[in-house]
Amino acid sequence: MTKAITPPVPAPAAPEKQKFRLARYQDLALVPVIILLLVIGAVLSPIFLTPANLIAVLTQQSELSLLVLGQAMILIVGKMDLSLESTVGLAPALAVALIIPASAGGLDVGLAAWLALPLCILIGVAIGGLNGFLILKVGLSGFMVTLGMLTMLRGLQLAITEGKSLIDVPESFLYLGSTTWLGLPAAVWICIVCYAAGIFVLKYLRAGRSLYAIGGNSEAARAAGIRVDRVVWTVLIIGSVLAVIAGILMTGRLGSVAATQGEGMIFQVFAAAVIGGISLNGGKGTLFGALSGVLMLGLVEQILRLQGVSGFYIKASYGAVIILALIVTRFATGQKQE
Repeated sequence: MTKAITPPVPAPAAPEKQKFRLARYQDLALVPVIILLLVIGAVLSPIFLTPANLIAVLTQQSELSLLVLGQAMILIVGKMDLSLESTVGLAPALAVALIIPASAGGLDVGLAAWLALPLCILIGVAIGGLNGFLILKVGLSGFMVTLGMLTMLRGLQLAITEGKSLIDVPESFLYLGSTTWLGLPAAVWICIVCYAAGIFVLKYLRAGRSLYAIGGNSEAARAAGIRVDRVVWTVLIIGSVLAVIAGILMTGRLGSVAATQGEGMIFQVFAAAVIGGISLNGGKGTLFGALSGVLMLGLVEQILRLQGVSGFYIKASYGAVIILALIVTRFATGQKQE
């Protein structure tokens, strides 16, 4: 009697290991592109790789990078916030208007100047909290809520400033927008700290990993004991606060609050997020990839500016970048973007 031979069972660990490696390579996909852009910029312009020019690129992209950080977390959790660009302008405009006199374009409320920064943060918390309430508790479409909020906040900003720039900016704004710490602008250090904290939380803490679980399948995440509404609400508030910080840095760097401050930034935000590997369907992407997208856009923009390309064509390139990134993602992953 022959003894039956049991066929060996294949080890299931290999596919997971392969997925991990692929995800790791995808996270670093833009690094070679960034290196190539540095080489191209150095060949086309002798001043491109000078410390002053590179620091200027980092400074100019600091506000955008904070918006991308907030939007990336919101996209990972399966939502999107179109109102971030309006928050960049409204929060500083309202805070400054509540402090400066009517003769300088303010609302003649006369609040103390030291309240400017706390007021901005509170305005951001209020905007993100209201978005979360309408989306999670009232059950409205996140896209339509934030689109309506974008329009409303933009209108309020124009009404507060009466179409003019507010130039009597508090010293706290000017300090953050112009000072340097250890040889780098304060705005750059703030971005480094925010991204380091975000990457650490999303990678190592349970609360951060829950963003991916919710974005991948919110019902499964809820069944696993994750408080989905609380997490999403918190992320929306964090995104608005990051937009406020971006607005503070922009106001300090320019020395004024323009009536159109932040206008059009949402297109750059989505361009950087998409080319950085953040999925519009939720549950995928990394903050390092999003930051790489910001750096790539900044380098492309600086190369074009040094070559004398019109700013109108530079703005048009953002849409082309989004479409190209979606096409590459579609054929690389085989997944359709809904």
